[in-house]
Amino acid sequence: MAIVKVDEVTKVYEGKMTKRALNRLSFEVDQGEFLAVMGPSGSGKTTLLNLISTIDVPTSGEITINEKNPVKMSESEVSIFRRRELGFVFQDFNLLRMLTVEENMVLPLTLDTYSIEEMNERVAALANELNLTDFLHKRPNELSGGQEQRTAIGRALIHQPPIILADEPTGNLDTTAAKDVLMLLERINKEQNTTIIMVTHDPIAASYCDRVLFIKDGEYFNEIYKDDRRQTFFQRILNVLSLLGGNVNDLRFS
Repeated sequence: MAIVKVDEVTKVYEGKMTKRALNRLSFEVDQGEFLAVMGPSGSGKTTLLNLISTIDVPTSGEITINEKNPVKMSESEVSIFRRRELGFVFQDFNLLRMLTVEENMVLPLTLDTYSIEEMNERVAALANELNLTDFLHKRPNELSGGQEQRTAIGRALIHQPPIILADEPTGNLDTTAAKDVLMLLERINKEQNTTIIMVTHDPIAASYCDRVLFIKDGEYFNEIYKDDRRQTFFQRILNVLSLLGGNVNDLRFS
C-alpha cells in the first residue's frame, strides 16, 4: 500500500529568473519501503524532500501522505502532522548544542502530552538500540560524528513516526560511521516497518535501499530495485549514474 503519493508535482521558483525545480514528477512509496532518491546537483532532490516534509508546497500537482494532503491543512494542523507523521535526519545533525543527548532525543515528545515516565522509557529503549546508553548525559561537542547522527536518528524515531525523511544522512561521516548509520536505518526499516525516503549522492548508501529513484532536471529519469546481492545492485546504481551524466565530482564514491 502506498504511504506517499507524488502526483504530477511541479515546483517553480519565481525571481529574476524563473526556475522550474520539479516538472510533473510522479511516483509512489509503499508502506515499509526504503527508497533512495539520486540525481546530479540541481536535479530537484532537496526540493522534493522539502515538499514531502511540508516545509514547502507544490506549484501544481499533489502530494498525499497517509492519504492526507498537508496543503489543505491549517498551519497548526500541519505542525502537528509533521511532528507525528514524519521524522527528520539531516546531514548536519541539527542537534541543539546546549542540550545533552537525552534532552535532544526527547525534544519532540516535550511538545506533546507524554508523561515523564513514558518519555524516560522511550529514551532508555532507543538509547539501548542505538548504543547511546553511556552517552545520554554528554553534549554534542563530546560526541563523534557517528554518535551525533545516531542521536539525531533517536530524535527522529522517538515519537514513532511512520515515515523517516533523511537528507544526505552519511554526508559528514567517515566510512565506518556511515556504514553503521546505514545498517541502523536498514534495521529500523526492516524491524519496525518504518518507511524511509533518503536523498543521497552516495551510491554505497543507495545500495542499502529497496529501490533507487533517479531524477534529472526535476523530472523522473529511471528507477531500479535491489536484487539479492548488494554488490550487483551497487554496480547497477553506478551504471544509471553514468547515464545521468553531469559532473562526476557531484557523486561521492568513498
